[in-house]
Amino acid sequence: MEDFLQKTLGWGNFTIFALGAVVMLLISLGFVTYFIYFERKVIGWMQFRIGPNRTGPFGLLQSVADVAKLLMKEDIIPKKADKELFILAPIITYVPSFMVLAVIPYSETLYFTDLNVGLLYYIALSGISTIGVVLAGWASNNKFALLGGMRSAAQMVSYEIPLVISVTGVILISGSLNLRTIAMGQEGWFWDWNIVPQILGFVIFTIAAVAELNRTPFDLPEAESELVAGYHVEYSGFRFAFFMLAEYTYVYAIAGLTTVLFLGGWYPPAPFLDFIPGLVWFFGKFAFVVFFLFWIRATLPRIRVDQLMSLGWKWLLPLSLVNLFVTALYMELFK
Repeated sequence: MEDFLQKTLGWGNFTIFALGAVVMLLISLGFVTYFIYFERKVIGWMQFRIGPNRTGPFGLLQSVADVAKLLMKEDIIPKKADKELFILAPIITYVPSFMVLAVIPYSETLYFTDLNVGLLYYIALSGISTIGVVLAGWASNNKFALLGGMRSAAQMVSYEIPLVISVTGVILISGSLNLRTIAMGQEGWFWDWNIVPQILGFVIFTIAAVAELNRTPFDLPEAESELVAGYHVEYSGFRFAFFMLAEYTYVYAIAGLTTVLFLGGWYPPAPFLDFIPGLVWFFGKFAFVVFFLFWIRATLPRIRVDQLMSLGWKWLLPLSLVNLFVTALYMELFK
């Protein structure tokens, strides 16, 4: 009887985990689909263009049509490509981007999983996607793809270091790697949010995060004017869709992480506004971060490779170390 109960409970837990994964996948797919739509609309508005307006009412089905077209396109593998690695690269790139979503809390009670080392889990898994990008560039047997892969490796490794050091200040203040605990430590007025004592860390984190996303002005691994399409130049159909899905899923993840680490998570800017549900505050801040990514893409030009590396190693790394030192000194003297 005990064995039967244990097996039943085991299958029940597995079913709950599986349903949670399906729900998370549907949420991320819906976000990616309409993130692309609103990105086109907002950038069009900023640049005095119309944006998508043909497919569906107000162009709302344009991204859906684009995805359907990608899924129906022929899957082509270059003759001289390393076939196994060519097929594996999009999977290695996408899977970590989906897995990191599990640790992002949306409110005090709404989250998919609660890990004591949630932030460490996020950082460790997100770094794996770099391997997929490098593999894609190498396996394609194309000089433009290889250059894009090498650029991506250099960029992601360079900016991963200041990004990790910039969040160490938040870890020192909260005393935890648990993302729920970090968010709950920011309850109160808006000056209790980590962005106030960690403003330097927030600026470093934001710049490094944009570079990690390979988005403008740090989109050098794709650089259409130089590398055609960079590391995924030889990909088509659903394999190309995996790379795009990974990029935009990371946008979802980094916007949620920024909200939790620096912007107070689901807490309002003032205690008397707590009658508004926490989810509304979370997604309001989340939407602001996403809009900021639209804004800089519509505004800033792509920087040169030497400027990219100089910014990362000569400015962001030393400043992140200064921020860490000042935070540690403050915690030692006043806490």
